[in-house]
Amino acid sequence: MHAPLAAAAGRTASPATARLINDRLALRLLQSEGPLTAGQLKKLTGLSRPTVADLVDRLQEAGLVAVVGESGAQRRGPNARLYGIVADRAHLLGLDLRTHSLTVAVADLLGQVRAERTVPVDPPGAADTTAAALAGALATIDGTLAEAGAAAPHALAIGAPGLVDPVTGRLGGSAPAWHDALIDALRDRGTGTLLLENEVNLAALAEQRDGAARDRDTFVLLWLGHGTGAAVVLDGAVRRGASGGAGEIGFLPVPGTGGLPSATGCDGGFHSLAGSAAISRLAAEHGRAPTAADDDGRARTEAPPAEGLVRDAVAEGAGGAAFLDALAARIALGVSGVCAVLDPGCVVLGGEIGRAGGDPLAERVADHLARLSPLRTEVRAGTVGGRAVLRGAVLAARDAAQDDLFGAAR
Repeated sequence: MHAPLAAAAGRTASPATARLINDRLALRLLQSEGPLTAGQLKKLTGLSRPTVADLVDRLQEAGLVAVVGESGAQRRGPNARLYGIVADRAHLLGLDLRTHSLTVAVADLLGQVRAERTVPVDPPGAADTTAAALAGALATIDGTLAEAGAAAPHALAIGAPGLVDPVTGRLGGSAPAWHDALIDALRDRGTGTLLLENEVNLAALAEQRDGAARDRDTFVLLWLGHGTGAAVVLDGAVRRGASGGAGEIGFLPVPGTGGLPSATGCDGGFHSLAGSAAISRLAAEHGRAPTAADDDGRARTEAPPAEGLVRDAVAEGAGGAAFLDALAARIALGVSGVCAVLDPGCVVLGGEIGRAGGDPLAERVADHLARLSPLRTEVRAGTVGGRAVLRGAVLAARDAAQDDLFGAAR
């Protein structure tokens, strides 16, 4: 049973604050559990029957909750009514920005995707200017909103590669010019709350809510794709660091690279062992020829070539075991450094390479890690799949919209 949040807020909570907290609790339960009767809400919240009746009336008047059915064919009357969140009360927009592509999803207040599109933007060799790339990206967003029947999003979240400066709220590093132009254009529109987040942090949110870390409030997501990165989740919250650089594991000095990283580049760091190019070289050392990565809706230029190599090795079983074991030993070096500092108890392997390796790669990394670190750490394969960043963006936008619509507890 959930204890009433009003009680948890302390005896000094005003009646208005208590109502706000209880309304928020009820809405969260309707979101996670689906439609509920007033009796079920009473049981799950621990609130009194009159309090539940009052909050249901308030939420209905606000247009957030409606009667969606009855709890059973034999029951009739007010006590049998099923209440559910009005999904169309708000629309959410999630964006996954890649170097040369954009994926857009429009979802309802329950997080259900109503429309989704992926398009190339400023692909290699194209003569597109920043203005042309921006126009194409905005047209894709507007078209996806129209397809979903949404005039404007109540909240939008953007996942992008690179650092997000916590002071300026802008992308740092060498982000493509069209990324900055698109973010500025969306801010200028002023429609809905806009959140800008590092892509790996959003992928971690997706794994925490829907994937491999649902039972964990402390874990690290290790992103393995073209490059390497990590998201640090401690006590249920993403930790970004003083400059937004927490999780830049590509710069981690590790043995076996023949050098050291520098302030201007991660060559010589963990990136040189576990980035896509390094994995492709490792595969060649094991006599494995590059193959084309599968295309799951992303622009083909976005898929690291190592993805296909790892997937083929997993499919071959014993034939690919030596390569996978060598790769796992490399990954374990980076993971052991993270564990020595953070002791997260759980590391999730995400990104295209982590997804391609699945459980066979995760199990091998765990075996190598157990020999490197005295700290007991589970290693799990990510389960959200190739849409982890986009799913995380939708979830972040949903949180922002609900904070606004449901009222932030104060």
